[in-house]
Amino acid sequence: MAEEKKAQAAGVWPKVKPFVNGGASGMLATCVIQPIDMIKVRIQLGQGSAATVTKNMLREEGVGAFYKGLSAGLLRQATYTTARLGSFKMLTNKAIEANDGKPLPLYQKALCGLTAGAIGACVGSPADLALIRMQADATLPAAQRRNYSNAFHALYRIVADEGVLALWKGAGPTVVRAMALNMGMLASYDQSVEFFKDSLGLGEAATVLGASTVSGFFASACSLPFDYVKTQIQKMQPDAEGKYPYSGSLDCTMKTFKSGGPFKFYTGFPVYCVRIAPHVMMTWIFLNQIQKAQKSIGL
Repeated sequence: MAEEKKAQAAGVWPKVKPFVNGGASGMLATCVIQPIDMIKVRIQLGQGSAATVTKNMLREEGVGAFYKGLSAGLLRQATYTTARLGSFKMLTNKAIEANDGKPLPLYQKALCGLTAGAIGACVGSPADLALIRMQADATLPAAQRRNYSNAFHALYRIVADEGVLALWKGAGPTVVRAMALNMGMLASYDQSVEFFKDSLGLGEAATVLGASTVSGFFASACSLPFDYVKTQIQKMQPDAEGKYPYSGSLDCTMKTFKSGGPFKFYTGFPVYCVRIAPHVMMTWIFLNQIQKAQKSIGL
């Protein structure tokens, strides 16, 4: 009986391993990058430049403000990154098997990244909504603030006040943004690893660093316009008549384009790139170290 249970556990671990490793690497990266993410959201909400936002936050709210929403950020990684990295690994493994063990062409990697991003976004959308609202709360008038104490309190209040389906408010642009980000992030990383390792002959550390840098850049460039729309949808409040400023993501896109042109969607790009690229890089680096540690102990 003991041997049978051990065999079952051994069979389960390879299947859940990509999901566990993905979630753990994402959560570790979030702990490091949370302050930059907070500044990025404040810039997108019209609070000024990175320097202005940082100075005002320190003066008015203290250092702790930079980690507001950390619980939601960790919950988001535990759901979103667990699902997307785990799904991507499973999808690419299946595709490689179907390709007789040969490396996948870039378009197949991109398709796997798009699919994994959609899966992850659907799973992680509630936590993402809680994170955006907690980060934006201090920018609202005192009477309109929601004052969530943590991610679970935010989720409870959203369900109680607005209904279960409200947890997926803004899920449309969230999914599209995640698909764009993961297409850039996941496909470019795998392709870059092959290039740096096989074509340039770089060692493991240089390959991971170089590939994660390329991955971070493409993730930022592909996803910021969708992230901008998603943020505007998720943080909007009804006016005195109960009317929202945007009827949906397409309406937000059209109004933003008319008022500010295409470059309006890249508001806060330097900070966004500084936030996204390092998070992507650290996620891959942490994932590589976790895998090495597991290999060293036979997992």
